[in-house]
Parts: sequence; structure tokens; C-alpha cells
Amino acid sequence: MEIKIINTSSHPLPKYETVASAGMDLRAHIKDAITLKPLERAIVKTGLFIELPIGVEAQVRPRSGLAAKHGVTVLNAPGTIDADYRGEIGVILVNLSNEDFKIENGERIAQLIISKHERAEWTEVETLSETSRGEGGFGSTGRT
Repeated sequence: MEIKIINTSSHPLPKYETVASAGMDLRAHIKDAITLKPLERAIVKTGLFIELPIGVEAQVRPRSGLAAKHGVTVLNAPGTIDADYRGEIGVILVNLSNEDFKIENGERIAQLIISKHERAEWTEVETLSETSRGEGGFGSTGRT
């Protein structure tokens, strides 16, 4: 799938790092470093603008290394970029650790997943079909 992109940063375009990668890394495009204090959040710009085809979304997701090693994650994960959005891609990062975390220009801060989606049409009814699970939610199917 071909997607139009404008790159106003000096960083390379996002790319798949391996043949089986689902996501492409997004990099911070910032003039000055940002220090996130514990529980602090910030929108970090990427310098990227994209044009997606209708029926396709881009999802901004955390990088597992940042989350595991530093407690830094994407706050609204996954963040959705709709096909009609033309603004700069920004990533809402939050520091869930007990230590300050410094974000430098060019640092890999999140990953971008391109995904097709369906549009739903609601059909209002009085009842739903029955299943063995029924109304069981949150943990109702057991721990394993």
C-alpha cells in the first residue's frame, strides 16, 4: 500500500526494521530536549504529515523497550490517525516511572501501524443472540 508522506524533519522516513515487523518507529522532531518528570505527559512532534486512503488508519503505539526499561508509554495507546487528518503526527508520551526521562531530537519514541478498518452500520434490536459466555465480562473466562 502506498501512502503519501511529508517529512519536515532531518530524520529518515519510518521503515520496517525486519521483514516481519508490523510497526515502523516514529522519531522525535524537537528543537530542544524534553524532560518528562514522573507522571508528566507531553505531545512530542515527529515532523511527519501523512495522507491515508479512506478505509485505512494509522495507529500510534508504545515502543516496548521504552515501556519496559523506562516506564515511558503512549498515553492514549493506540492513538488513531484518521484518513482525513492532515496535521503533523504528534505522540502523547507519559512517564509512569519514578525517575525523570529525557527525550532527545531523533529518539525513537513510538511505533506506527498501518491498518485497514471497516465502517459499521447499527441495527437496533430488542434482544441479542445467546452465547455460552453470556454477560460475563472482566475476568469471567478465568485467569488462564
